[in-house]
Amino acid sequence: MSAELPFASVTELARMIARKEVSPLEVVRAYLERIAARDATLRAYITVCEDSALAGAREAESALVAGRAPGALHGVPIALKDLYDTAGVATTGGSKILADRVPDADATVVRRLREAGAIVLGKLHMVEFAYGPEGLNAHHGAPRNPWDAATERMPGGSSSGSGVAVAAGLAPAALGSDTGGSIRIPASLCGITGLKPTYGRVSRAGVLPLAWSMDHVGPMTRTVGDAALLLRVMAGYDPADASTSVLPVPDYLAALTGDVKGLRVGLLRAFFLESATPDVRAAVERAAAALQSAGAIVDEVALPAVAHVAAGAYAVVASEALAYHTAWLTSRPGDYDPEVRTRLQLGAFVTGAHYVKGQQVRALVRRDVDAALARRDVLLAPATPLTAPRLDERQTTLGDGASDVRSALIRLTRPFNFSGHPACAVPCGFSADGLPIGMQLVGRPFDEATVLRAADAYQRLTDWHTRRPVLA
Repeated sequence: MSAELPFASVTELARMIARKEVSPLEVVRAYLERIAARDATLRAYITVCEDSALAGAREAESALVAGRAPGALHGVPIALKDLYDTAGVATTGGSKILADRVPDADATVVRRLREAGAIVLGKLHMVEFAYGPEGLNAHHGAPRNPWDAATERMPGGSSSGSGVAVAAGLAPAALGSDTGGSIRIPASLCGITGLKPTYGRVSRAGVLPLAWSMDHVGPMTRTVGDAALLLRVMAGYDPADASTSVLPVPDYLAALTGDVKGLRVGLLRAFFLESATPDVRAAVERAAAALQSAGAIVDEVALPAVAHVAAGAYAVVASEALAYHTAWLTSRPGDYDPEVRTRLQLGAFVTGAHYVKGQQVRALVRRDVDAALARRDVLLAPATPLTAPRLDERQTTLGDGASDVRSALIRLTRPFNFSGHPACAVPCGFSADGLPIGMQLVGRPFDEATVLRAADAYQRLTDWHTRRPVLA
């Protein structure tokens, strides 16, 4: 059993621990041993919290022996992207600037996870200050995509360590953040599930920002069921984050019926499928056919305003990121990754008029998505238009022509950060060279339940999410 523990789902681990079929200490040790054996190559972690994780496991075990009722995540290890504040543990944002920053309190979602019984394994690798989709980091070295670590392929970013850790069995689940796709991109490239909730569904208090009006936080897991379980614990109003909604949090697990009969699915072909490589396009079309065979009603839909997302979103993100970093760019410019520093500095060329026009484009995109979802329950598209590029790859060819890799990776996820709609990425196949392909399902605001229902039903029809990378 111990050899299989690192690939058990969160739901399975919680059930086995509650039934005393396995101890929290055994589970935590299994992950720590795997991290010690594999992470020197994969580089998923910046900080491993070995001592505190073992201490937490002993406490969880004692609580079970004493007969105290377990929480939903009692004894289950979870890892955190290194922009979530953790009391007494460094939270660096993957940067040199914050290398010595040790918060004195947990982020709201970290506190909620701990209250549900979760144990923090460590802090995960990320692109510096979450500003980039490839997964590169000049300070810590780039994590390796576990599906082709020898070729040194991108894991996707900015939640690079989160994608690698879950895919490679170095954590059963992780938290990421998503400003332009930073949960769904690594989920797609690493073959796992990644959920970006509705803007305002989950608190960002105690989470280092990139762009305050587009940042989302959410879970990265192996299964949709696990994402639903974590979201139920994480979601809800937080007085420390004025953007959070007061809407009640439903029981997301209850929505996972496996039934999609009559579910209306809008397949996004223009801009989305059209830009995908042939392998990706074929995999997503097969996924649509699988849902249709299960009783869903599939038609095609277009979002005309997405053609303007790149310019509009850049104006918003560049302005908001620069506002956060201005003081450090003045006092410590040499401590940034040069590429990240350049991206931040370019924000100075975005005028107030550009920012306003960006927000106007945002309203148009939100209107288009809402209109499409007025007659459909979810939208379906590739999560990324290509599979994992090599770490040194800068240019690529998509279905509609040449593109730089950075723009290609973010192209299909960013519209739904702009609009704020919930979106879940799940694996839907593999390329001819054995790399994962991801699709995303998008839903109405605060209707994560339907998005998760559709994604879970798809996972019940297929086995892509159960496959594991073979590590040398």
